Parts: sequence; structure tokens; C-alpha cells
Amino acid sequence: MDVIGNIRPCPRAQLVTTEYVLNPHRTPQLPSGILFGAAYYAEYHREDRTALDLDLMKQAGFTVIRVGESVWSTWEPRDGEFDLDWLQPVLDGAHARGISVILGTPTYAVPPWLQAAYPEIAAERTTGGPVPWGARQEVDYSHPAFRFHAERVIRAVIERYAGHPAVIGYQVDNEPGMLLFHNRGSFQRFVRRLKARYGGVETLNREWGLTYWSHRLSDWSELWTPDGNTLPQYDLAWRRYQSELTTEFIAWQADIVREYARSEQFVTTCIAYPRPAVDDEHVVRALDVTAGNPYYAMQDHLDAALELAPATPWTTTGVAALFRQADRLYSSKQSRFLVTETDAQSIGGAEFNLPPYPGQLAMAAFALISRGAAMIEYWHWHTLPYGTETYWGGVLPHSLVPGRVYRELAQLGDDLGRIGGALDGYEPDADVALLWSNDSRYAFEFAPPLATADGGPDRTAYTRIFDAFHRSVLDAGAQARIVHIDQAAALGPEELAARFPVLAAPALYAASDEQLDLLREYAASGGHLIVGIRTGYGDEEARARVEVAPARLAAAAGIHYEEFSNLAGDLATVPESGVTADAPPVHGAARLWADGLIVDDATVLARYDHPRFSDFAAATTRAHGDGRITVVGTVPSPELGASIIRHAVPTPIADALVSERPPAVTVSSGTLPGGGRAWFVFNWGWEPQTVVLAASVTDAVTGESLASGTEISLASWATRALLAQ
Repeated sequence: MDVIGNIRPCPRAQLVTTEYVLNPHRTPQLPSGILFGAAYYAEYHREDRTALDLDLMKQAGFTVIRVGESVWSTWEPRDGEFDLDWLQPVLDGAHARGISVILGTPTYAVPPWLQAAYPEIAAERTTGGPVPWGARQEVDYSHPAFRFHAERVIRAVIERYAGHPAVIGYQVDNEPGMLLFHNRGSFQRFVRRLKARYGGVETLNREWGLTYWSHRLSDWSELWTPDGNTLPQYDLAWRRYQSELTTEFIAWQADIVREYARSEQFVTTCIAYPRPAVDDEHVVRALDVTAGNPYYAMQDHLDAALELAPATPWTTTGVAALFRQADRLYSSKQSRFLVTETDAQSIGGAEFNLPPYPGQLAMAAFALISRGAAMIEYWHWHTLPYGTETYWGGVLPHSLVPGRVYRELAQLGDDLGRIGGALDGYEPDADVALLWSNDSRYAFEFAPPLATADGGPDRTAYTRIFDAFHRSVLDAGAQARIVHIDQAAALGPEELAARFPVLAAPALYAASDEQLDLLREYAASGGHLIVGIRTGYGDEEARARVEVAPARLAAAAGIHYEEFSNLAGDLATVPESGVTADAPPVHGAARLWADGLIVDDATVLARYDHPRFSDFAAATTRAHGDGRITVVGTVPSPELGASIIRHAVPTPIADALVSERPPAVTVSSGTLPGGGRAWFVFNWGWEPQTVVLAASVTDAVTGESLASGTEISLASWATRALLAQ
């Protein structure tokens, strides 16, 4: 059984995130084994079939359902008039079948009567421009009128069902942080927080550089609204503030729920990580366990042999990107997480239809589990015949007759049942840690260094750069752990180097002196630091540093640069001749960007193959203290990135199980209490594959013992889960 953190909020007045401390009176915990199920909405059916649905779930090995979060107008059909009994048969039926329940608070989809009675709660995407009603999440959840009614329905629902034995935890709200609120009240609170942080306007003038374009303020009343803002420093403060509103809203709800929750029941929210107003690492401080909704494109988008463009803005494409979603979920709290929503069939509008190839659902589930998922829950049980999400396919199709997807998930449920509690206490392995910075992500969404194909600003630049380095780790046959910069700072340089011998900082742009010093001291303490583009270029206000780049790292890295360039296409790199054995040559292409690295005292790994850019190094390395600093002056192609990671990690953890792997085969692993290890071997493609085991293991599903030297077969789109003691 995994015991998970227990926390309560403490107020803090600064323009920073709220802090949370342990509450010794609560011991929330997850049940043993991998929770497995779906979001279930009996109220969406046009006729009652609760018993039939629950019987089918039980037969499929489901152990959990999520309920109640989408239907405030059902809980409270009229102002102050509550209907709370309709969910009782669902909870009773689930409990009778041994199915646990996560109960949601319904605050993300407000009822029509509330919208009509209080139009002022409408969120404004622009100042004075309210979001029209008719979707969801249209409200400014910092508005007092909304908070009053939200608290009332939360208390009514949670008080009614907190004692039900089926309920193991709560989800407050749903995918918060979708909008940046431009409402008058929100803006006024923003100004008050700026006053608390900066004091007088002269300090703000200096820190934000408001002399530029005659923006100097003489009074706080002169601060303009965000609509026409063009200053990066203003925007970063605005984004930080919006994420604080989300954190405070979720913490507020969590506190209310905990007034009624039993000590063992957990509280979470489901995070959609691309949301513009959520800082995942901050918001989970108010929660007992991280939960999120990783959606991914299926079919050929999971073929390791193919390079496809993203299918939609909100799904990932590619094997590495699926793993990156899981690694981001783990990163928020550096602990196991819950998948509250993920693909069952096609997920998207009527025009987007990519149901999974046979085997892909199980592969994706085990991929998430291999990176720390303690629950796999599908969106959703039955496909709806009406509404916005008519073609967001559930476990059951529109006919409600169990089909191929149901049968595949039932097999997965049986496999997870056989594995049982063998993965309790699991911690995913990591050959390389990658630093994540939400501040840098915010800064690059406003002023990105990369361009789109048509020359416009690429608002996805931060994720694009980060994903290139994350994929490099996987393509090198290694495994990644994502660590937030504040989490790294909390460890300190020595502990960080001991835990993570290789650490990459792909684009740490908005960074303080202390954070950059941490990276340098990490290398001096024995770590191998990999520095990516834009790291060490900006400060904590997203101002370009008036220092030699990369600031505070240049001397230790033995390089500096004065100029940089966007790249219209791939630019080949060539390994430097005479590279020593401790720094083998690297190969591949530079993409999107080129720092003109000038070598002061470093070994060149590769140069740009270009009449002008060949004057500069593309990648360098240098010993520093007890460690090493490698600088990558570009967004590496998969080949270039993988060769750099192989230089840093010549023997990945996965080699202990399978030393030679075809390109379609990946290995993910983690440690277990008592010193054991779990291994997951995947074949991401149509061609069957075979690998030879370098260690003795037991099949986690069948219990079969497999000796070292055994050749195991992987059918197309197949996974093997193995245990070693």
C-alpha cells in the first residue's frame, strides 16, 4: 500500500506560490495494486443500466471509477435546491462489486441558473470581453460570487458521500487553469500583489525596465491591463499570478473537502499540463497525490519507425512524447501518480478518428505504469450519443455493446490483476534528469526564440526544445526523470549529483543567479551537466542578462558565445578530428537554432558543417571540478541528441536486462522496495521482435521464470512486464 503526502495550506502574502506543510492527522493512501477503471457517468444514459455497466466493469477487471464532477446542474438544479440521492445506487453498486470510487466536485461546469443570476462571474479573455456561455470553465473562479455557490455545492456533495465505504478519494474541479482571467477584480488583485512584491512603482520601473518606450509609472493606478502588453517582464509576472489563482482555487477546494474526508481518503485534481494558468509543481503542493490526463495520438503516431507531425494541439505524437507525458506527471510531486483520463478509443472532434491498433492500449498503459502510474483510468466508460464530446470514444462504443476495445481492456485488467501488488512502492529509474522550468515555459510562450514554418513565433518553443532533449535520452536507450528547478534546488548540488549523475538543462531561460550557480556547483560536485540553448541567458524576470553567455556557466564550461541564429532547415554537424577517448565523436544535425560557441578551454565534440557556422562549435565538453559540463548549442536532431547522451551515458540501466535492442524496442524500469526491479519491454511497431535477456527474471503476469540468455519474442505492438529480485 502506498502512503501519500498529507498537506494543509499556509498563507503567504508575496507574489509567489502558497506553501504547504504536512498534516500529521491525515494518512491518505492508495490501495495495493494498480487501480484500473474509467470515468463513469450513469446520469448521461437515457435509461438506467447502472447494474449492467458495473457488471461489465467487474468482468473487465475494473477496480475504480470516477464520478460526479461534470454535473453541477444535476446536483443543484435550482439555486439552493439540492438533489443528492441520485448517485447512491452507483456507489452502492460499485461497492458491492469491489469497485472503488473517486468522487469529483462539480465546479468546472456551472449550471445555467448560476450563469443567469450572476453574469459578472463570466471569465474575460480580454478586459471587458466575457466568455460566452455554452461550454465549460467559463467562470473566473477567483470571483467571490462564484466561490460562495461553489463552496455550497462542494459541502453538500462531500458531506453526503464522504462516509460511503466505496469512496477512496476526491478530485476537486477538473483540468483547472484553462483561461487567463482579465476580469476587473482579477486585475486589481494582480496590482495588489505587485505592490506586495515590489513596494513602490520606482522599483517596478527599474525591475521591468519601464523606461523603455516611455512606460515609466508614477503611480500604481497607471499600470495598463494585459491586453496590449508587449513587455516580457510584465507578461511573466502576469502568468505567475494566473497560476497562483489556480493553485489557490484548488487549495481552497481541497481544504473544504478535507473537513469531511476520512483520514485515509486522498484529495487530488486532474491536471491538463498544457493549460496556460497551471503550475503543476505548485498546485500539487496542496494535494495528496498528483493526477493528470495524458492524451496521445494512436495508430501510426506510436510507430517508432515513423516521424509524424502532431495530430492535434492537445495530443502528443510519438513514443518519446508519451513517455514525456508520464515523466511530467511524476515530476510534479516526484512520486507515483494517477492517470484520471486517457484514450480508450478516438479522442477528439468528429473529424479526428484514430482508434488504437490492437495492442496499443495495453502498451500505452504499461508505458505510463513503467514511469510511475498507480492508476489507469479511461475517458470514459460509454461513448455519448449527444453533446460536445459525442465522438470522444469510451470503452463502450455508441451501441453500448462491448466490442474489441472492451475485450482488450478486459485482458489488460486481467493482467493487472495477476500482477497485483507486485509494483507497490515502485520508483522509475533514471539515467538522465532533465530540468523543467514553468517560468521559462511562460517566457517562451510570450517571446519564443523559435519560429514556425511560416515565420511566426512558435508558442510551443519551450516544449519543443525540451522534448528534443527528452527524446534524445530515450533514443540513446536510456531513461529520463524530469525534475523541477525548485526541486533540484531543494536537494542542493551534492545530493543532486549523487541522485542524478547526468543532468540536462534544455532551456533554463528565466533563472536566478542561485539556480545557475546550482548547475555549476552540481558539475563541480561530480555531476555531468548538459547545457542546452537559452540556458543562462535570462534572469528571474526574463531579462536578457548583461553578462557573457551562458551566464555564470561560461568559464566552467570553457566556452562562450556572442551570437546565435535561427536555422531554416537541418544543418549537418561534423565530429571534430582528434577527439579523445573520453569524449567520443558525435553525429547528427542541428535544428532550428545555432549558438555560435567560441571555444576557450573545452573539447569540441562537433562543429556545424557550413561555410560560416563552421567557425563555431555545435557541441563541446569540459571537465569541471569532479564532474563535467557539456554544452549543446542547438536543438539536436534525434541522431545528434542520442549520440550526445550516449557520450554521457555509455551504459544505460536498460543494458542490464537487454544489452542489444532493435530500434522499435524500448525498455523502461524501476526499483521496488527490498531491492528488486521491475522491467517493461515494448515493441513499438508492426514487425515482431526478439531480444536476449542479460538477467534472470520472472514474467509478472504469468509467473514464468526466464533465465539469463533466454530469447523472448515480442509480437507487434506487444509488452512484457518482468520482475527481478
